[in-house]
Amino acid sequence: MMKIACLNCGRPYPDSGVPYVCPKCGGLYDYAEPFPLTIEPSTITLGEGNTPLLSAKAFGREIYFKCEYANPTGSFKDRGMATLVSFLVLRGVTEAIEDSSGNAGASFAAYAARAGIKARVYVPESASGPKRQQVEMYGAELVAVPGPRSNASEAVRKAATNGMVYASHAYLPFVLPGYSTCAFEIVEQLGRAPGAVIVPAGQGGFLLGLGRGFQAMLNAGKIEKLPAIIGVQASACAPLAALFSMGIVGLNFVTEGPTIAEGVRTRTPLRAEAVVTITRESGGRFTSVDEAFILSGRDALAKLGFYVEPTSALIWRALEETLPELPDPIVAVLTGSGYKVR
Repeated sequence: MMKIACLNCGRPYPDSGVPYVCPKCGGLYDYAEPFPLTIEPSTITLGEGNTPLLSAKAFGREIYFKCEYANPTGSFKDRGMATLVSFLVLRGVTEAIEDSSGNAGASFAAYAARAGIKARVYVPESASGPKRQQVEMYGAELVAVPGPRSNASEAVRKAATNGMVYASHAYLPFVLPGYSTCAFEIVEQLGRAPGAVIVPAGQGGFLLGLGRGFQAMLNAGKIEKLPAIIGVQASACAPLAALFSMGIVGLNFVTEGPTIAEGVRTRTPLRAEAVVTITRESGGRFTSVDEAFILSGRDALAKLGFYVEPTSALIWRALEETLPELPDPIVAVLTGSGYKVR
């Protein structure tokens, strides 16, 4: 396993147990070395990855759409959940909890079922019905928490203080190598590095994993330049965009407003600094999309044959706004299926 250490005190991740933060100082864990070009295969898998990369004309340009909704549970989360749940099995975990706006919870429930782990998933009460049904169909216990997304996170952390294993896709870094495989696939499918990649971002973990995947290929001499990464958020809740454009002071103006792009409604992204840094290093940036443009973007994508949830549809308006500044080839990541909402 690649070296993992606390970002605050530098202590390595322990050889037993599954703490979601450093037991000594409460700091966040992350990888302490660059990602390699290949990762260890997951022992728990549902056949995630190898999703289609399809080209279509949009706004007068050829765009390549990476169809992450074709993963087993309908979202990109499966890449990271395969590596995370495989780690839980390695540590002998038989019962675990997680919180989610929907997609991560459904993915965790599926992979936990595959691994024989008893799962409990905390979701905001407003989470999409089909996503909640997915969680329960996989056999996990569903706990619906009233109020915004952050309330579900608070509830699960309280449960974790009572000794439950908190298999957090946000706190634990083990999802990141799984996400990096999407970068490897994009380069393999294109036959070259993309000029730019557009991706929705809530916590920003997927963006971070993508960026580290491209960096691994750059370090190995497989590509000559990092693609510019364009992170997209909903204007109703856009902390990463605020941090990127205004620095730490920008976070004072961020709200957790309602948005139909529920998958990116995250007020305080845990790895915000790393996400913003890798975006800046790539030559990319963040943008945010007003509610009025989200459903029209979903409908436009559907007319091209891509049926996605509103969170994925953020990329359409972002494409329209940023295309003049983006080098070819351009990849837009479609993160979740339209069948997950109603």
